[in-house]
Amino acid sequence: MSRLIEHDSVKAARILDSARELVLEHGVRKVTIAEIAAAAGVGKGTVYLYWETKEDLLVGLAAREVLAWIATINNQIAQDPQSILPRRLAPLLIRTTLGNPWLRWLMSNDSALRQLLHRPADQERFAEATTSAMGIAVVTILRDHGIVRDDLPLSRQMYALHAVLVGFSTVMNDADVAGPLSIDEPETALADTVSLLLERPRDPAERDVAKAAEAVRARFAEIHDNLLGLVAAGAAGTR
Repeated sequence: MSRLIEHDSVKAARILDSARELVLEHGVRKVTIAEIAAAAGVGKGTVYLYWETKEDLLVGLAAREVLAWIATINNQIAQDPQSILPRRLAPLLIRTTLGNPWLRWLMSNDSALRQLLHRPADQERFAEATTSAMGIAVVTILRDHGIVRDDLPLSRQMYALHAVLVGFSTVMNDADVAGPLSIDEPETALADTVSLLLERPRDPAERDVAKAAEAVRARFAEIHDNLLGLVAAGAAGTR
């Protein structure tokens, strides 16, 4: 599937926009096709021209949000390979995620999404696109290229990194959580923390960074293409 259906259909784009807003407001369980159609100004039958079930529509919507997130990260790495350094990558990931209300919702309601993934192939595609799975893939690549420390087990590094990212995401998303500890530049504090956790004492050579960046982009591109396959599988008339 080289193009998403909304690129060629104004109605499909309107349906997706309406579904996006309704899910944010009511959650996946309470939203109906009838409500989505009414919000988009189309008939229920028009929705079914593009998606066979509500589940297909909502899974496709979630996939689109992740696709856009991956594209943003990959474009930044392409422009500046140094972006893969943990002290730069961690703030980029959180900034990109917190800037998207749907992704914030998805992170806190991933169990609701999993209930929609009935096809095993869909489960596999989304599993590799989770933040934890992509984090493991990236850190493994960086370890292989000598960008980050390898004197600790990968499992311990990932557990600590996950805890750091979840904690910073929480306080950066809600200033009340930080309370009197709020600071003006939380991304700088995040960069310092991640650098101490993962990075080596000396900066890596540019050629090593470039090779690692190419490998990271290739992995993200693979995940991107697999999610496009998921979107195609959910389109009406494709099964």
